[in-house]
Amino acid sequence: MTQERMNKVYNSRETMADDMIAGFVAAYPALISLGSSNRRVVRRKALRTDADKVAVLIGNGSGHEPIAMGFVGEGLLDANVVGDVFTAPSPDAILDGLIEVTGPAGAVLLISRHEGDVINGNAAAFMAQDQGLDVRPLLMYDDISSAPQGQEDERRGAAGTMFIYKILGAAAEAGLDLDALVALGEAVRDATRTLGAALFPGTSPLTGETMFTLPPGEIAIGMGVHGERGAGHRQIAPARTLVRDMVDALLADRPIAAGTDTLVLINGSGGTTMMELLTIYGEVAGYLGEKNIPTEAPMIGSYSTTQEMGGFSISLFTPTAEMARYWRAPHAAPMFPQLNTGLGD
Repeated sequence: MTQERMNKVYNSRETMADDMIAGFVAAYPALISLGSSNRRVVRRKALRTDADKVAVLIGNGSGHEPIAMGFVGEGLLDANVVGDVFTAPSPDAILDGLIEVTGPAGAVLLISRHEGDVINGNAAAFMAQDQGLDVRPLLMYDDISSAPQGQEDERRGAAGTMFIYKILGAAAEAGLDLDALVALGEAVRDATRTLGAALFPGTSPLTGETMFTLPPGEIAIGMGVHGERGAGHRQIAPARTLVRDMVDALLADRPIAAGTDTLVLINGSGGTTMMELLTIYGEVAGYLGEKNIPTEAPMIGSYSTTQEMGGFSISLFTPTAEMARYWRAPHAAPMFPQLNTGLGD
């Protein structure tokens, strides 16, 4: 199934990201401001990192909103450095963000594992360290379709990285130090697995062309956020069949024992309705329930998107009690849902 959508609303291709940022800051002036030296640095208006709080931030290409710009705020990210459409921000831009928000307690620079993000993020971290800032890069990956078991650190970052955003943001707000935050982020990453499916492509706002094609009646399993290949194609099937096959693949990659509290994230790719996403969650929760795996405090919605791409991903995460508490902690990020019910309540 293919779909072409050539028309998008914008002023010019050159100003897409800047116009979006301007609208975001105008919408949430009590919470969000621009960096003092770089208008691509979107930061919390009231920072606590000039004292004892570790900064948590990320740089990433635009076009996938609300991730990550919409997740800036108290209890979540201190800043997001926004790149051009589907393009990682430059090392210099990320360095501007690090300088803007890093205080004496240091900073965790989140890096979703995509080639440009890794190269530019690591370069910015080294540059910041040369300037005397205590910056630790934290590589995030969770997509089981992009590398086999035993090569987890070669996998792509996918929607499951949002567990790290939220938990590290809350933990930093609570006062954890830099070493503890890095260790916590690694533990969350290692307890998370994601698998996605794509039904029809999004359209690049830069070219007006669809980002990939699919044969009629087929669905792509494991496709990345830029149309990267995953596990291959299969025939479209009823939601129950598709979800059970995907959950089986996730559990084969990282088994979850009966009785283990599990958090589920159902992420829409941009063109998938809430009717579909809630149906998918119901099938996931029901199937895990058959396996005596309890699920609570889910996150369901379109958060890491590829324009209007039709598709979704399923992320499974098994938290410790501490992680679950941070997951439910309140925050003031404009576009991240409140998750203050669930495990441990």
